[in-house]
Amino acid sequence: MDNISTMSKQQLNEVKIILTDIDDTLTTEGRLKSNAYTALENLSNSGFIVIPVTGRCAGWCDHIARMWPVNGVVGENGAFFFSYDHKSKKMQQTYCQTPKERKENHLALHEIKKTILKNVSGSALASDQDYRHTDLAIDFAEDVATLSSNKIKEIVTIAENAGAIAKVSSIHVNCWIGSHNKLSTSLTTLEQVFGVSNSNIQNEVLFIGDSPNDSMMFDYFNKSVGVANVMDFIKELDKPPKYITLNHSGEGFVELANSLLRN
Repeated sequence: MDNISTMSKQQLNEVKIILTDIDDTLTTEGRLKSNAYTALENLSNSGFIVIPVTGRCAGWCDHIARMWPVNGVVGENGAFFFSYDHKSKKMQQTYCQTPKERKENHLALHEIKKTILKNVSGSALASDQDYRHTDLAIDFAEDVATLSSNKIKEIVTIAENAGAIAKVSSIHVNCWIGSHNKLSTSLTTLEQVFGVSNSNIQNEVLFIGDSPNDSMMFDYFNKSVGVANVMDFIKELDKPPKYITLNHSGEGFVELANSLLRN
């Protein structure tokens, strides 16, 4: 991984769209600090398209799409894209699954939840679970004492053995049923909503993240960046980012934003 300072002026000039993880990428120790939010606002005001791509719940994503200086949000690890039209005052919601599919999958995830909570001591439902539409989030570090890597792997194994996909973030194991993921929904959204062609995507789009569930994004995008705390998960990453910031979490995002804005 090269430091983002090695990116050329041309590479930075080409960037039009920033896809960003939220937890421990925009946030620092669980909080969105003023400098990271200001960086988002400055990017938006400078004409960049900014899209959070997160494992966070539909309830949070509704708020983010409405209130943050962003152009929409991919949520629940690719289950949907929400964007808010401020002129018509309408929320646009595009799901990867039908209501019937979501209902059926909810029942299957309920059984997986019971098995995990029964068998993995110290695990808990994520505090935002009630606001999720498509996935199950098991907390291993946010509001509980941090679980061991073996217990995290056990959560993943239980979910996968039951037919679900399980991805590890910096705080949760997100479990869902279906073929969608952060990358697939991001690519569909870039093409269908923002008109980004396959020939331009590697030049115009940059992704920044921090954890194993960002591995697909790190691998796909030539301009993929990890904030410095990505090193905490380097052994669990199938594919590391191409670039890395000097600073951790939200400070790393600010570092990237300043590089783009100064250019």
